[in-house]
Amino acid sequence: MRYSRDMIGYGEHTPNPRWPGDAKIAVQIVINYEEGGENSIEHGDAASEAFLSEIIGCQPWPGKRHWNMESIYDYGARAGFWRLHRLLKDIPVTIYGVATALERAPEQVAAMQSAGWEIATHGYKWIDYRDIPREVEAEHIAKAVELHTRVTGERPRGFYQGRTSMNTVGLGCEEGGFEYLADTIADDLPYWHVHNGKPQLMVPYTMDANDMRFSSGQGFGTGVEFFDYLRDSFDVLYAEGEAGAPKMMSIGLHCRLAGRPGRAIAVQKFIEHCRQHEGVWFASRLDIARHWAQTHPYQPRQRPSEMSREDFVAKFGSVYEHSPWIAERVWEGEMGAIHDTPAGLAARMAQVFRAASDEERLGVLNAHPDLAGKLAAAKRLTADSTAEQASAGLDSLTDAERSEFQQLNTAYVEKHGFPFIIAVRDHDKPGIMAAMRNRIDNDTATERAEAERQVSRIGALRLQQMLG
Repeated sequence: MRYSRDMIGYGEHTPNPRWPGDAKIAVQIVINYEEGGENSIEHGDAASEAFLSEIIGCQPWPGKRHWNMESIYDYGARAGFWRLHRLLKDIPVTIYGVATALERAPEQVAAMQSAGWEIATHGYKWIDYRDIPREVEAEHIAKAVELHTRVTGERPRGFYQGRTSMNTVGLGCEEGGFEYLADTIADDLPYWHVHNGKPQLMVPYTMDANDMRFSSGQGFGTGVEFFDYLRDSFDVLYAEGEAGAPKMMSIGLHCRLAGRPGRAIAVQKFIEHCRQHEGVWFASRLDIARHWAQTHPYQPRQRPSEMSREDFVAKFGSVYEHSPWIAERVWEGEMGAIHDTPAGLAARMAQVFRAASDEERLGVLNAHPDLAGKLAAAKRLTADSTAEQASAGLDSLTDAERSEFQQLNTAYVEKHGFPFIIAVRDHDKPGIMAAMRNRIDNDTATERAEAERQVSRIGALRLQQMLG
């Protein structure tokens, strides 16, 4: 089974985005323009809207219009947008514009363009696509691009569906004209997603630093709470940037929510807080996407989880000495992006080894050669073992050292029934000799457990050499 989700990403050490001006943080503000694109009988939908409003516990009204709901959305277009526009017109902003909403907002669109804001597409209609057939969603994306182009004069370069299906990202990739997709909340930095062998840049969005939480039970109750959350998020990310790992901060606003007076003040205070710091880059999502594509272009690499069985076993079958069955079982199990790193693949191979029968694990131990033994002298070690023993100086022993190794090897095998095993890359020659002298006196159960730990460690070191 191949696991589709990427649970590793950049891992512990994130790349330096090298923001313009060596900025410590990129602040990216989105205004969602959905008013006039929401569910409504008048828009040809089956029921009224019930999402992201002031009406607690609202449910769709099948076959009926909902005056209060429509009034809330009307407020966003009539008043909320203009309040946010006054606050942010001097800052690069990205609009997520629902195509049918933009068509009903000629003055607002003109104001967006006058401010120099990027207008990305937020889809054709602001509806839930989870149960929409793939071909219908694809048709809607095409309609969104076409209508967006007619309304604004140019096609959108970014795409955020929002209320997605499992097909949305793939369809966005296949459309072919988007410089970035935003239907992900998986990271604090852009990243490359590969679909059908082709890379697509993803610029993550946010559900936490988002005024939509004013409309949910676990969300913000006042503008003070919203500002506190935005400020604290900024401060943590700014500190990370100062420490050498800059990130982007994404903020989501809606005209009918943050456009209300008691909430807009939070946006104003947050902007003032940002401006009290040096090294803050306010950017549109398209700015960020183009910077990332130029600074961190897609780099193809071979991923173990995507290799054929034959190629995988050929490459990794020797990680556990003369035991290709471990690689075979790894390939036959669940694999995903987490197993494309040295540590991830080492953990999975160790898991398979530990799950093997007692006889199989003992076979792996006995497949290991004696250190500085007869096979080494006859130059019959595997390439990995040869390199490892040479790294610790075991290929250049004095006669006395060789004699002592042979005596210890013989005594060890006679007592425990398997060769002495140690990850030699972790030790020098004196350290290996000392470990042999100390461990030979262990009881066999203790030594068996230690030998198995060392086998897994050797595998991890080999994978680090191969994939690091």
